[in-house]
Amino acid sequence: MRIGFLQLRPRFGAVKENVRKATATLERISDATIVLPELFNSGYLFRNEEELASIAETVPGGFTVSEMQKLAKRNRLNLVFGMAQKHRGKFYNSAVYVSSKGTVEVYQKVHLFDREKLFFTKGSSFKVVSAGDAKLGLLICFDWVFPEVSRALALDGAHILCHPSNLILPYAQDAMKTRCIENRVFAITANRIGSERRGATSLAFTGKSQIVNPMGEVLASASDRSESLRVVEIDVGEANNKNFTPNNNLFDDRVPPLYAALVRKRR
Repeated sequence: MRIGFLQLRPRFGAVKENVRKATATLERISDATIVLPELFNSGYLFRNEEELASIAETVPGGFTVSEMQKLAKRNRLNLVFGMAQKHRGKFYNSAVYVSSKGTVEVYQKVHLFDREKLFFTKGSSFKVVSAGDAKLGLLICFDWVFPEVSRALALDGAHILCHPSNLILPYAQDAMKTRCIENRVFAITANRIGSERRGATSLAFTGKSQIVNPMGEVLASASDRSESLRVVEIDVGEANNKNFTPNNNLFDDRVPPLYAALVRKRR
């Protein structure tokens, strides 16, 4: 199976420009599963809900998903990408999965980061989707800091964690190696580069997108400054082997009755 990432520098608010740049770059490949950054079509730093409302799109039916569906079917691609979703009067920071047949599924980000809480509604469930013989677990950016997310996706059968991101902290990429080791899965983190300044707020994004195998080894990575498209061949079956030693299986050795504290509200 061929998997990859597209690391981008979007221009804030320029949805059609950002989508067309991404699709033009992806035209050069086919028969692969590709992850793009969080909010790849819009940029990140919304100043208020009115600005978000002017950019968010319905899924499916909006410009972004329609263009990505055309590309996916034309080039036999499975695509995972982040965008602002408008749904029943609310706004979600969502990861959209478009299959090579054009079918669409959505994960709405559960763990909102910092100012995202001012404008976006928190999602209420996790999502695993099928891409041929592989299952993809969807998570978005700050979800990385909660190990429960990756474990829940892996327990639900995910072979590959698809991780659209706008990372600004310096250690998420290293943490994703651990998520792969502790769940014996692959991970594709697609980050963005560049910076945004909107009013008094500015952010610099770390880039360094990567593909990691179940042993925590980096199969492909990008720099912190350049747009980059990387694709590698993997044996997705490696993610079915949860044996850590001849006598230890990561899932069979779990002791769920002792983990009640993980879902208990903090005192």
